[in-house]
Amino acid sequence: MSQTASAERGKGDGTKAGRPGFGARIALFFRQVVAELRKVNWPTRKELTTYTLVVLAFSAVFAAIVLGLDLGFGRLMFLVFG
Repeated sequence: MSQTASAERGKGDGTKAGRPGFGARIALFFRQVVAELRKVNWPTRKELTTYTLVVLAFSAVFAAIVLGLDLGFGRLMFLVFG
């Protein structure tokens, strides 16, 4: 195949001829987002409450651990460098 034949064949690629307009692409995007959100398995209110309480408890425990380590290392530094 010659170079001119391959160049002519690629002319249609990447042009605006077969592409929908900007507004149509935005509308398609939002339609696809809504379609995907309908596929989501949403938690029930009870599950959501349980998950929220687990996250809050987990966060409180780790905050207490970090607080304890911070206070402990602070006192240790005060004793060492006093």
